[in-house]
Amino acid sequence: MPLDAYIPHLFTLEDTNLDFKVKYEDTKFTGKRYVRNSVTGEYLGIVGDKFSTVNHVNFFNGIKKVIQENRHPVDLDGAKVNIKTGRNNAFVFLDITLPNVKHTITTAKHQTVINERIIALHGIDGLTSNQVYFGAIDSYCSNGQVGGEFDLIKRKNTSGFTMGRLIAEVKLAKSNFDLRCEMMQKWANIPLKVDGKDFLSKLIKSETMAKKMYELACQEISRRGKNVYALYSAFTNYSSYADERNGFNIRNTGFDTKAETMWKREQEVAKWISSPQFKSLLVA
Repeated sequence: MPLDAYIPHLFTLEDTNLDFKVKYEDTKFTGKRYVRNSVTGEYLGIVGDKFSTVNHVNFFNGIKKVIQENRHPVDLDGAKVNIKTGRNNAFVFLDITLPNVKHTITTAKHQTVINERIIALHGIDGLTSNQVYFGAIDSYCSNGQVGGEFDLIKRKNTSGFTMGRLIAEVKLAKSNFDLRCEMMQKWANIPLKVDGKDFLSKLIKSETMAKKMYELACQEISRRGKNVYALYSAFTNYSSYADERNGFNIRNTGFDTKAETMWKREQEVAKWISSPQFKSLLVA
């Protein structure tokens, strides 16, 4: 792209509550040390004495730079950025949706626009490895969709995060997004011919959860028609909301874990659609 091309700013973490250095302090246990927030002095975790990680600002600025330098400005213009935190700011979840990178999925009863999505996770307390994902988001209901086969870009342990391979993956992300949307359109074209209750009871171990998912699937089918994509949309609704909209509320335990819990749900969905049971629905 031209050197003078306009590059959208995306986000700024400087001068926020995430702008602090990671400090370490020895514990009384051999080989262990505390992780502390250099600004507030809070103790954030206990890690091994060989543990090393970069600050949130440095990590996410590196991700931002890679995305900006390897994307056309029009793709990033109007980007929607959502930043969630957990564990007293030891964990950060960055979620970027690109409205200008999109496909339309058409079912028998409905059309929906799918936008590309970029996700990055970073933890400084030893409980989260550095991760970057590329996925999709259904603009009809804002269901985040991370599938698993196309989407995992990079997973490195906390000894360091190398940007070299990430640059190449970012360049490929758009074509992978196109492939994923083609796959979802195929799901929209495949009728759902199984007994929903029986299918979900075998896929999901919890009887209560399977029952709720069946009710959610019925709602999606009423909007989108009885096809595989409607079932998938029910799954992604579960991983996007945790309130009265779908009945999958998160119990308030007093700990700052909602962002992590919702991300774990997305990983559950990725496992479900990679399962033999789900893949059997795609066989003609």
